[in-house]
Amino acid sequence: MLDESLYKWYSPEWFLPSAFRSFDWEFVFFLYAIPAVLLIFLLKWLLGTQIKQKVAVALPKKEIGTSWTSYLRIIPNVLLALAMMLMIVAMARPQRTNEQVEQWTEGIDIMLVIDISESMQIEDFKPNRLEAAKRTARDFIQGRFQDRIGIVIFSGDAYSLSPLTTDYELLYKFIDEDIDFNRIENRGTAIGSAIATSTNRMRDSDAASKVMILISDGDNTAGNIDPITAAELAAAYSIKIYSIGIGKEGKVPYGKDFFGRPQYVDNTLDETNLREIARIGEGQFYRVSDNQALVNVFGLIDEYEKAEIKETRYKNTTDFYPIYLSWGVVFFLLFMLSKSTFVSNVLED
Repeated sequence: MLDESLYKWYSPEWFLPSAFRSFDWEFVFFLYAIPAVLLIFLLKWLLGTQIKQKVAVALPKKEIGTSWTSYLRIIPNVLLALAMMLMIVAMARPQRTNEQVEQWTEGIDIMLVIDISESMQIEDFKPNRLEAAKRTARDFIQGRFQDRIGIVIFSGDAYSLSPLTTDYELLYKFIDEDIDFNRIENRGTAIGSAIATSTNRMRDSDAASKVMILISDGDNTAGNIDPITAAELAAAYSIKIYSIGIGKEGKVPYGKDFFGRPQYVDNTLDETNLREIARIGEGQFYRVSDNQALVNVFGLIDEYEKAEIKETRYKNTTDFYPIYLSWGVVFFLLFMLSKSTFVSNVLED
C-alpha cells in the first residue's frame, strides 16, 4: 500500500542519492543493467558514424559549418535512455521497510535486601562494603528487562525502601541518595526482620519466579524474628533466597587514626545462618571477599534468574517502483513526441 508521499511522484527528491540509499531493493540485480543501457547507446553512436551513408556535396569551404541545432538530435536518444533506465529501476523494486519490535516477558520479582549496619563501613571493599554493594546492585538492575525489583534495607530494624517496581530510574535514585548508614537509627543486624519485610512485599506477587537477594556481613543480632523462621516463611510463599556473605576474615581496615593512618579491626562471619537461609530458600550461598567477587556473584545470579524474552516483529513494507515507472513512461512519451519534431533526423532515424 502506497503512502501519501507516493502521490508526489513528480518531486525531484526521488533522484537524490540519499533517496536511493534509503531503499531496500527486492531485485537488486536489475540495477546492473543500467550501465548496459549506456553502453548500447554508445555503441549505437560509434557504429552509426561508421556505417551511415554520407552524401557528397560540393560547397565552398567557407560555407561549411556546424549549426548548434544539430546537437539537439541527441535529445531523443537521451529521452529513450532515461526511460529505459527508470524502468529498470522500477523493475529492481525499491522499497522501504518500517519494522517495529514488541518485547515482553513474564517477568521475575526480585527483592534486594541490603545490610546497612555500621560494619558495612569496613574498607576491605573499595571504597567500603556498602558502597560496593550499592554499585553492584545498580549494575544488576541495569541488566534486567521488565522485572519488578524492590529494595529492603536493614540494620537494627528493617525498612522497605522501595516496593516492587519496573521504574528503574526511581530505584537508581533510591540507591544513590537514600541508602546510607544513618537511614535506620537502631544499631545491629536484624536479618530475620529483613527477610520477613521482604516476604511481606512479595507474598501477593503472582510472578512466575520470586527471588530474594540478601547481602550481609554479620550475624543476626537484632530484631524479633529468627532468621530461620523468616526463611521458612519466605519458602512457604515460593520465594527463592540467594544469601551473600560479604567481607574478609581477619584484620580489615576500618577508618583512620588521629594521624590519618588506617586502623584495623578483627572481622569474623559465622556463615551458618546465611547458608541455612539459602538452603531453606532453595537458592545459593556465596562468600565474597572483594569487589570483583561480588560482581561475579551478581553476574551468576543474573544468569540463573533470566526470564525468557519474547518478541513480535511487525514489518510494514512500502513499494516505490510506481514512482520510477511513472517517470519512465513520461520520458518514453517525450521520446515518441520528439520523433515528430525538428530535433529528430528522419533520414537517419
